[in-house]
Parts: sequence; C-alpha cells; structure tokens
Amino acid sequence: MKRLPVIVVLLLAVPCLAFGQAQPPKPGPEVQKLAYYLGTWKSEGEVKVGSPSHPAGKFSGTESCEWFAGGFHLVCRGEGTGPRGKSTSMGILAYDTEAKVYTYYGISSLGEADSGKMTLTGNTWTSTFEGKMADKPAKFRFSEVQESPTSYTFKFESSVAGGPWTVIEEGKATKVK
Repeated sequence: MKRLPVIVVLLLAVPCLAFGQAQPPKPGPEVQKLAYYLGTWKSEGEVKVGSPSHPAGKFSGTESCEWFAGGFHLVCRGEGTGPRGKSTSMGILAYDTEAKVYTYYGISSLGEADSGKMTLTGNTWTSTFEGKMADKPAKFRFSEVQESPTSYTFKFESSVAGGPWTVIEEGKATKVK
C-alpha cells in the first residue's frame, strides 16, 4: 500500500514536468527573408578597381547556402577563381532579434574576414562595414538587387577617408536548378 501514494505522485508529477519544459524557439518572419539565398548560385563579375594586393580582372564562382540547425542562420560556402587565383569562402547570415537587424560574418581562404549589418529595402540587400584601404579609414558597401527569384546583381563599393563612393566590383548571380 505504501507504493500507491508514490505512484500517484509520480503520475501527477510527470505531466507537470512536461509542461514546465521550455519549447524550443522558432525563427520569426524576418529570418524567412534569408530563404531567398537557399540553394546553389553561380556568379560572375569583374573587379573594376585594382591595387597591388587586389588586382583588377574577371572572377567567377559557385556558392551553396543552407539552413544551420534550428533554422535561424543561413550558412553559405563558396569557391571561385579570380584575379588573385582560387579561393574558398564561408558566410553566415542571421537576424538579431534584440537589435532588430540582419547580420553577416564572412571569411575566405585568402585571409579575409569581415562582418557587418545588412538591411533589406524593397528587393535590395545592403551590407556595410568599416576598415582600411591604402592605410586610410574606409567604409564599404555591398548591395544585392534581387532581379527575380533566380537571379540578382551585386555591387561592392568603397568610400576612402570620407571621399565619394567608388565601385570596386560588380556582377551577377544566377540560381542553379
């Protein structure tokens, strides 16, 4: 008979424990806007303004993007060939719910690493970050215009020491079926 109260307590406690467990968070509608980039994309373009460490010339590449576990972050891996030779890259796109801003972080096999904020206005994504160019402070802007569900154009610009914006590179990406 002593077991009956223990069994009753356990039967009542198990459902209470289940209700007390937090449900995993779900991505919001802002995160779903990143889904545009899911899949594999081929790109080609041209570096317009060169320097000794970043020569001008044509480039091409392929990038594949997929959701990271949980569906909050998009992870993109790429490889390409350009004026500096072959390279690989990885980028992470996300939405920061507290700051209410899109973010990205990118690295490449050429030693580059950058991060910044992204905005979506209409069908145009714009990323911005700061750094140096020719040992002077510079602002950088990367814009992608979604032309259709399967193509976008892009442009990378810089403003050195508060000067005018200059197009560094531009091109087009097309989704692979």
